[in-house]
Amino acid sequence: MTLKTNKIMALILLLFLMCSTTSNAVNIQANKTENINEENPIEPKYIIQPQIEDAVDFDPLTNIKLNFTLKEIRAFDKIDLVSEADFYVKVTINDKVSQSKVWQNKNYVKNPEWSVIVDVPDYEPYVDIKIQLFDKDVGKDKLCDISRDFDILDEGKDVELTYSVLTGHWFGDDCVQYYQDWDARGDPSGYGRLNGCDDNSIYSRDLDCELWFDITQNDFDHDGIPYWSEVNVFNTDPKICNLGEDDDLDNVPIEWEFKWGYYYYYDRHDDTFYETFFYDPFTWENHSSFDFDQDGLDNVEEYLASSEGFRTDPYRRDILLEIDQMKYGPNGEGAIIPELSKDLIWDAFGKHNIVFEIDDQGQQIPFDCNTSGWNGPELQNIYNEYFLNGDLNYWRRGAFHYAPIVYKCDNHPGNMYNSFVGDWDRTYNFSENNNNNVSIYGDCFQVSTRNHEKLPYRYRLIYIVAHKTLNIEKTRAIVYASAMMHETGHVLGIYRDNVPGCDDRNSVYPWDKEWWIWRSYKSIMNYGWMYQFVDYSDGSRGKNDFDDWSNIDLTLFQLEKNPYFTGFN
Repeated sequence: MTLKTNKIMALILLLFLMCSTTSNAVNIQANKTENINEENPIEPKYIIQPQIEDAVDFDPLTNIKLNFTLKEIRAFDKIDLVSEADFYVKVTINDKVSQSKVWQNKNYVKNPEWSVIVDVPDYEPYVDIKIQLFDKDVGKDKLCDISRDFDILDEGKDVELTYSVLTGHWFGDDCVQYYQDWDARGDPSGYGRLNGCDDNSIYSRDLDCELWFDITQNDFDHDGIPYWSEVNVFNTDPKICNLGEDDDLDNVPIEWEFKWGYYYYYDRHDDTFYETFFYDPFTWENHSSFDFDQDGLDNVEEYLASSEGFRTDPYRRDILLEIDQMKYGPNGEGAIIPELSKDLIWDAFGKHNIVFEIDDQGQQIPFDCNTSGWNGPELQNIYNEYFLNGDLNYWRRGAFHYAPIVYKCDNHPGNMYNSFVGDWDRTYNFSENNNNNVSIYGDCFQVSTRNHEKLPYRYRLIYIVAHKTLNIEKTRAIVYASAMMHETGHVLGIYRDNVPGCDDRNSVYPWDKEWWIWRSYKSIMNYGWMYQFVDYSDGSRGKNDFDDWSNIDLTLFQLEKNPYFTGFN
């Protein structure tokens, strides 16, 4: 909830000792870390407490204005019973209320192009902000849930924040969550992302939605670092833009360390909220070894992905998948994955606070009437040419999953396969002296369109009931999304060996005994449920059910499978 500004002390915790003086007196205390997780590999060294006096202009170079930018809205629940949602947003900044237009009949508002700019007092360090999402309806508009608040009243669906003009960050119902699994007060959905499912309402109709936003303030040099932080924290010149600078040569620039090195916490002993910085942009830190959210992306990869437009967050799990689609054949053979399939996969993972982003490289692969499967040469050639682009050390390997969408792959509608990178002799003889320069990852899968294009027509009546729609295009989207999520499940560690209900070929039809045995395992990893929806099981259905969501391992795809690999020649 919003913190009263007259109860908040402005404290900045740093990794380095400031040598410069400021216009405000500064009290430095060393090693005040009793409220920080003792297992953290990065420990703060100093507290700098500015003695803020009345009538201090926190940015004498400009008139401070806040800019709230709406980036995206997604409906995780059925919002309207007879149509799609009619969303609009209300934002209150220091009691000034702004309302967006209504996006009619859209469950996904991907490019809203709506922002609010509000002039805030230059002499007040904190600003109160409230965010509300509504569905316009006949009679009374419905307030949608974008909060993790467990209140059953409408107040539990609002998001209330406190924005600091000192540090350019906000906290409250949404914040930068430094990794602390023991602290249930953190923000599992990620910074600038709101998720109504965070109150454990994933499988109940609670008008849950996802909302992406950003809050910035203007600054003289346009580098996104406020004047106060430049002068009092980083000792940089507030008149010179520092964007892209990496003075400590740790492969992440100052603006990334500024944004994600921030953390706030509450000291219950002195009833004070502290604003802190863990990263020092002028001291080398081993960002390539930091993976606090255990999603397989280290900080350098998180930064590189964000520099290409992906929404990676080093404290919230991400899955990045690159796909390349095969061109149509001479007689129109083949198909393109529906855009809705990507949205359905995003929604399934997003409810669990895993952001699944698909980088569709478009139709690049030349048509082939049959692509050799499993570890055959053609899938390997596609991987090397279209994913690695011929670069054995391409940074995306180990950061992105890969999936070629082909026409036909032997008799496999879809399958996970290993990537062999290096001078592989096409044998499976691996030793200290043979194939020791070949790296093997289980990081990819293929999906064939020839088989999946037939399913919506072959099982038309079944899918009308299961998908609750007569729309054949929506059925196609669900079929492809289910197939891609099934193969992703294998990449994340769900196999027949460790989950008995997975990939049981004798459980496809009701006349199969195993169909009944594994019926409680309601997951697309179960052939008896595959293609009927897009979800894994949470293990809540009793006997013979399995908790896929808790068992997936997002780091598995980058595990080196060749124990003799010593590096590329």
